[in-house]
Amino acid sequence: MIRLTELKLPLDHPEDALPALIVKTLGITPAELLRHSIYKRSYDARKQKLLLVYIADVELASPELEQTLLRQFEATPHIRPAPDQSYHLVARVDSAPAVRPVVVGFGPCGIFAALLLAQMGFKPIVLERGKKVRERTKDTWGLWRKGVLDPESNVQFGEGGAGTFSDGKLWSQIKDPRFLGRKVMTEFVKAGAPEEILLVSKPHIGTFKLVKVVEHMREQITALGGEIRFQQRVSDVLIDDGPDGKHIRGLTVQNLQDGSSYELRADHVVLALGHSARDTFAMLHERGVFMEAKPFSVGFRIEHPQGLIDRARLGQHAGHPLLGAADYKLVHHAANGRSVYSFCMCPGGTVVAATSEVGRVVTNGMSQYSRNERNANAGIVVGITPADYPGGPLAGIAFQRQLESHAFTLGGGTYAAPGQLVGDFVAGKASTQLGGVEPSYKPGVLMTDLASALPDYAITAMREALPAFGKKIKGFDMFDAVLTGVETRTSSPLRITRGDDFQSLNVRGLYPAGEGASYAGGILSAGVDGIEVAEAVAKEMVKMHTEMLGRKATS
Repeated sequence: MIRLTELKLPLDHPEDALPALIVKTLGITPAELLRHSIYKRSYDARKQKLLLVYIADVELASPELEQTLLRQFEATPHIRPAPDQSYHLVARVDSAPAVRPVVVGFGPCGIFAALLLAQMGFKPIVLERGKKVRERTKDTWGLWRKGVLDPESNVQFGEGGAGTFSDGKLWSQIKDPRFLGRKVMTEFVKAGAPEEILLVSKPHIGTFKLVKVVEHMREQITALGGEIRFQQRVSDVLIDDGPDGKHIRGLTVQNLQDGSSYELRADHVVLALGHSARDTFAMLHERGVFMEAKPFSVGFRIEHPQGLIDRARLGQHAGHPLLGAADYKLVHHAANGRSVYSFCMCPGGTVVAATSEVGRVVTNGMSQYSRNERNANAGIVVGITPADYPGGPLAGIAFQRQLESHAFTLGGGTYAAPGQLVGDFVAGKASTQLGGVEPSYKPGVLMTDLASALPDYAITAMREALPAFGKKIKGFDMFDAVLTGVETRTSSPLRITRGDDFQSLNVRGLYPAGEGASYAGGILSAGVDGIEVAEAVAKEMVKMHTEMLGRKATS
């Protein structure tokens, strides 16, 4: 097959326009085009006339014609052989080992690590401290509607991970030469996600659809012999210190349903913790697992009317059903050396209470598949480094907690979020009432002065950035736009560093993975990392089994 890129057509083009353009581009007859499929569809809104941009895979009448055309267009970068994107398992065992691999955490990374291990026949055991996704949804709504937090079942903890209560974005900027992202997307579609996610340039699923997708993936894992244990919190790691270094040998697990504890034998453990497993990070640090502080970002959520963003980004095409709600991506380098940027932009979504700890306020963003809520929201965050929070690998967590506790106080101590109008924030004066933008955050927003919610350098940089963003997107710095705080869980504040073999630098058999270990940032990249880690586990287990058989044969 041949892949054609940069095929541009008007927004409301007829159905036969794309095959006609393919025929014209290749200089062939309509009869020589057997079939085509859309690999990706995006749009180019940089000029006044908005155009749809297609990537299409094309099958021609004969292999000879295909080779002739590839030679003819060898110097044309937009006409190339279609790459093989099929996925092939790296290992397959007929029976699960006596000591099965364990996956800790059942967010996107843990789901795909477990799914791949199950597909390869290893029958993994999954330990998830939270509840099944539907029970977890009820608990999450308990915080949003009643101000009652369950520290073990919330936006951060439970089946599906933090990505379940997000926009369900499925794009990433990671390098993906093996097309593992395609494997992730294909598995999502297999589990009930819309097939559209395979072709649109910025696919998303949305929370309600993600709930069903996650359930179906769980069913696939268990059907393949995997075992998923909910409300099981890993409270300790059992590490042997042998002549060739430290090895994981098991886990101490607390059953949160009845308070009991047990030990689980394990030689291969995938740590897919998520970025908010703070107590687990502390335990691992105490046990000597190598980790280091890393940069992350802090800031606020900002809300505008979605219509304002649509008009600014899409102009006369705003509201077109094929385009949907418009998004944006912004960055500003402030005079004080700080970078301010938009993060996790949620078109037509809501700002959600995302804390996992009592007495703290954290904001995040979420959208449904329809993206039809009245407001657009995004994090507006400032990059920080370990120099801003010195003190070792856990210092970033302490810094986050300090900001989140202060936000709880600023919000009145009821899990309401402190808020401020953009105009007042830039002017440096407290807000006393809302304007034309009604914030979506539940349990509610208390209008105040956010100047003390972040360090001075962050406030200064954001006050400079917002008017600059208003020059890029007309109305972005509108007086009535609402800021709510604080956004602190942008990424993990530490890295559980691993080697080229995906194992911990100093504990063999321990595989740090996903967002919590700082090897992913979002659903898609976390899923890809889960696949790669599962492959590494499988290869290591097969290698160990082969070596054991070899020793038996020679003894």
